[in-house]
Amino acid sequence: MQTIEDKDAEAARRPWLASYPEGIAWDVEVDVRPVHEQVLAACAKTPDAVALDFLGGKTTFGDMAKAITALAGALQSQFGIGKGSRVALLLPNTPFYPVAYYAVLRAGGIVVNCNPLYTVHELSHIADNAGADLMITLDLKMIFEKAEALVEKGLVKSLVVCRFTDALPPVKRVLFSLAKRKDLADPRRSRIAGKVSHYHELVARNQEPKPVAIDPHADVAVQQYTGGTTGLPKGAMLSHANVAANMSQIDKWGCGLFYPPSKVVAVLPFFHIFAMTVCMNVPLCNGAQVVMLPRFEMKALVDLLKRTRANVLPAVPTLLAALAKADNVKAEGLASLQVAISGGAPLPNEVRAAFSKKSKALLAEGYGLTEASPVVCCAALRVPSKPMSIGLPLPATDIRFVDVDSHQPVGIGENGELQVKGPQVMLGYYENPEANAEAFMDGWLRTGDVGHMDEDGYVFLVDRIKDLIICSGFNVYPRVIEEALAEHPAVDEVNVIGVPDEYRGEAPIAFVKPATGQSATEAELKTFLAAKLNKIEMPREIIFKDALPKTLIGKLSKKELREEYAQLKAKSREQA
Repeated sequence: MQTIEDKDAEAARRPWLASYPEGIAWDVEVDVRPVHEQVLAACAKTPDAVALDFLGGKTTFGDMAKAITALAGALQSQFGIGKGSRVALLLPNTPFYPVAYYAVLRAGGIVVNCNPLYTVHELSHIADNAGADLMITLDLKMIFEKAEALVEKGLVKSLVVCRFTDALPPVKRVLFSLAKRKDLADPRRSRIAGKVSHYHELVARNQEPKPVAIDPHADVAVQQYTGGTTGLPKGAMLSHANVAANMSQIDKWGCGLFYPPSKVVAVLPFFHIFAMTVCMNVPLCNGAQVVMLPRFEMKALVDLLKRTRANVLPAVPTLLAALAKADNVKAEGLASLQVAISGGAPLPNEVRAAFSKKSKALLAEGYGLTEASPVVCCAALRVPSKPMSIGLPLPATDIRFVDVDSHQPVGIGENGELQVKGPQVMLGYYENPEANAEAFMDGWLRTGDVGHMDEDGYVFLVDRIKDLIICSGFNVYPRVIEEALAEHPAVDEVNVIGVPDEYRGEAPIAFVKPATGQSATEAELKTFLAAKLNKIEMPREIIFKDALPKTLIGKLSKKELREEYAQLKAKSREQA
C-alpha cells in the first residue's frame, strides 16, 4: 500500500500523472504477446469482418489469416526461414504487406523494412548490413527492378514476387492490365528468373507452418533502419515485446478508438515505423478495418474518406497542411474524421489552426522515434490537450530531461535532452556497439531532441540537438525561427539550417517556399521577424525556393539544404 509520502514522491517524479485523461492509468501491465499471435487471434474471432480495404478490394480477417499461415509455411519449407532469419520487405501499402509481415514473424523470422522509393545504393546498404537472404517485393517495374539489381549484386539470394493486379478489385484489375501494362515487370523473363518465387503459388500450397517458440523479450521481431540523416542508417532491433508493448500502450491511450467500428486510414507507408504500429498493428490486432492507399494523392485520399467513412487518420504535418490548404478539399470531404494523429515531425501551429477550420476532428500531436517502436508521448485522443505540446508520456513510459552539456537532470520548464525508459525501447542497434554506447545514458534512451516539461507534465519540444545552432555562444533553435516565419501569409513552408559564420561561429539561414499567389522580399520578411526574434536569432539570409526537399514520408529535410548551401558557397568562392 502506497503511503502519502510515496504518492508525493511519485507525483514529483512523474508530474504528468495528474494530467492523465479520465479512465487511463499509467501503472498498467502491458501486453507483450507477439503481434502475429494477436492478429491471428483477432482473425479467428471475427473471420468474416473486413480487415483490409485496398482501392475498394476487400480482404476479410479469415482470408488474411489463411494467407498469413500459408505463406509462413512456405517460408519455412522452401526458404528455411526460422528463428533469426532476416526477410526484407520491399513493398508499398497493399494487402501483401501485412500478410508478408505477419507471415515472416509466424515463421520465426525478423522483418527488415525497406523503402521502395530508396535508390539501389541506399537499399544495398540495408540489405548488406541486415544480411537478409530473402526479399518479398512486387511486380511493379519501378520496384521489381531494384530488387532484381540487389540479387544481381549478390546482396539478396532469392525473391518472392507478388502480382500487383491481384490486390485490385476485378474492374480495376482489368483496367490496370490494359492501361498500365507497361508499368508491370515480367519476373518470369527476368535475368534472375531462377531465383524468383511467386507469392500466389506459395500461398496456394496451403502448407501448415511448424510451431516456433518465441521469447518476446529476447527475440527480435523487426530490424528497422533509421533515416540516416547523420550517416548510414542503423538497424534498430525491436523485440517482439517492444513492438507488442507499444501497441498495448497506444491501445490503452486510445480508450477504444482503435476498435470496430473504427476504420483507420493507412496513407502513410507501412514500412515506416509510425504507420507500421499505428496504421497496421494496433487496429488489425483489435479487429478494426484498415483502409489503404499505395501513396498519397489528394483526390484519392478524399475519395477514400467519402467511400469508406474512415474516422481515424494518422498523418504527418505536410499531409495535414496539404488537406487544410487545398481549395478543392471541402469540409464535407473530411466530415467522417473524428481523430487525426500527427507524427513524424513537429506540427506547426498554423497547420493546426488551418486544419481546424476545415475539419472538426480532434487533432492530436504525438512523438516517437524508431528506437522506441515508436511512440513515447501523445496528446489525448478523446479530449483536447495543451496546444503546441506533444502531450504526455504513454502508460508505462518514463521520461526525463537532462542538460545537454552537464548531463544532469533539469527542472520543470528548463530545456534539456529528452530521454526515455519503457518496455517499447529497443534492444539496441544491429552489430553497432559504438552507436549503442552513444544511444543510452545510465539505461535511458537518448532521443537527441531538446525540450522541457511544464508543471502539469506536458512535454514541449524545441529542436534536435544536431540542429542546434550556436551563435556567439548562445543556443539558437531553428524551430523558433521556423515558427515565426510561418506566421507570415507569404510563407508556405520554411526550413532553417545553421552554417559556418566567421564572426558568430554559426549563423541561421532560412529557406522559404512562397505561398501560392503571394510574394515577399527578404527585407520584408526580416522586418516581420524583428518583433518576434532577437538579433542573434535573426536569419543571416533568407533564400526563396520553389520547393523544399522532404524525406520520403513528407518531413522537411535539412540534410539536402546543408549540402546545397555548401555547394553554393564553394562555387561562389571559386568564382571570386
